[in-house]
Amino acid sequence: MSSVESHQEQLPHSDPTPSPNSCSSFELIDMDASSLYEPVSPHWFYCKIVDSKETWIPFNSEDSQLLEEAYGSGKDCNGRVVPTDGGRYDVHLGERMRYAVYWDELASEVRRCTWFYKGDKDNKYVPYPESFSQVLEETYMLAVTLDEWKKKLESPNREIIILHNPKLMVHYQPVAGSDEWGSTPTEQGRPRTVKRGVENISVDIHCGEPLQIDHLVFVVHGIGPACDLRFRSIVQCVNDFRSVSLNLLQTHFKKAQENQQIGRVEFLPVNWHSPLHSTGVDVDLQRITLPSINRLRHFTNDTILDVFFYNSPTYCQTIVDTVASEMNRIYTLFLQRNPDFKGGVSIAGHSLGSLILFDILTNQKDSLGDVDSEKDLPNIKDQGDTPTLEEDLKKLQLSEFFSIFEKEKVDKEALALCTDKDLQEMGIPLGPRKKILNYFRTRKNSMGINRPTLQSDSGANVSNIPKESDFCSRCDGTGNDDYLDVGIGQVSVKYPRLIYKPEIFFAFGSPIGMFLTVRGLKRIDPNYKFPTCKGFFNIYHPVSNGQLLWFYLNIRVY
Repeated sequence: MSSVESHQEQLPHSDPTPSPNSCSSFELIDMDASSLYEPVSPHWFYCKIVDSKETWIPFNSEDSQLLEEAYGSGKDCNGRVVPTDGGRYDVHLGERMRYAVYWDELASEVRRCTWFYKGDKDNKYVPYPESFSQVLEETYMLAVTLDEWKKKLESPNREIIILHNPKLMVHYQPVAGSDEWGSTPTEQGRPRTVKRGVENISVDIHCGEPLQIDHLVFVVHGIGPACDLRFRSIVQCVNDFRSVSLNLLQTHFKKAQENQQIGRVEFLPVNWHSPLHSTGVDVDLQRITLPSINRLRHFTNDTILDVFFYNSPTYCQTIVDTVASEMNRIYTLFLQRNPDFKGGVSIAGHSLGSLILFDILTNQKDSLGDVDSEKDLPNIKDQGDTPTLEEDLKKLQLSEFFSIFEKEKVDKEALALCTDKDLQEMGIPLGPRKKILNYFRTRKNSMGINRPTLQSDSGANVSNIPKESDFCSRCDGTGNDDYLDVGIGQVSVKYPRLIYKPEIFFAFGSPIGMFLTVRGLKRIDPNYKFPTCKGFFNIYHPVSNGQLLWFYLNIRVY
């Protein structure tokens, strides 16, 4: 017995047509349909979980066509990967799953959709599974070819679908009868509309994104896991940013885009909150959190305490390491996936995220020249006569442990970040551990935080370790204004090196001024500039289309 015959049955001719009441929601059109069968055009969808509810979202037309071409190529779909959504997601055809490329996200189910039914609580259409859609299509083909309608099919979920004619097809939920020994499902209850082909349902399908990318922007979030008053994640908010940017291309740069004079701006999120709170600090906080007003205390622990974490040497190091390493990792991965990319890179931070970026940029070095020529280097070492790790260990009379560090690929920078527990896990005894940790701690405190070389008014180089007259001013009570280092008052951490030079730094709703004031600074020298970033815009008014256009124009200019 064929798959069609196992799912369908011919309704008796005496079976009455649906009553006007049951069909009141359907538009009855002229039933004169051509007997010529035309295959249905499939479209690809993916499933997103929104508020614990499944929502099926169509791929844009270009991505759906790419998926269909890969599906119909005749090759084995297992192991076949198709980039979608501008390269931010990969679809594994064999698994029928969609995976995020640059950030962590639950995988989404993917379907090749041809038949749909209207959902229960909303007007959105839900695609049938691919196997049952094929059964529906075969039944429809026989009905059109033989002009025999009123076909009844039962889905794997015991739901009933009746094909009355090409324009009227309904779906019924199963309603059990009074026989507790197992009654057959009936077509009672409110019927749902069944549609064939994506062109017959109400859904927005976008054309797709321009392939050419002119600029890359990393967006760093502020405190807490939610990034706006709607409690959306950084990924969702950046998606909105990207959508508005694409709309601006259509409304303000349409002709230039059609002539391929410009491409689009790619926005990618950088998440540091999840790695910070996965260190076990939440467990420690829970032990000291009182049980009263539980929701408020939980909200405080998850959001506001991020400010205190950033002022802690231990967790500040975790935060800056996470932000810098994530931007370096995403940048490297982006270049691998977009080898023809020749555009610039900018960074944007919201709230505390802008302060994190400000501190990282302030502590960059430009002594190695053009960083762009060293894109593929994961670590960039300082120049000069700095002793090697082997020389440091020899000085401490611990040369026998150099082979252990060499085996674990631990250099001086990595060793400076190691804790006592890390050294213990490498098999270093207690005495040498204390010597090593004390040596690097003393060395860090004696050297201070590395600062970039600045130019004095006469053009001569100023020392890497600035005096209290370099950057910012404070009144000393005598009427004289002295310039102080921007980083004074900040906790002592080792700032990682970015493997690229940002062109512009955008700060949204930034507390930089407040934090610099708390650190004891009055103002920044008007001539001060970041060592590796030539542009800085502090955007402190609400973002609207006008301000975002201004933001986009600045990216184009730079």
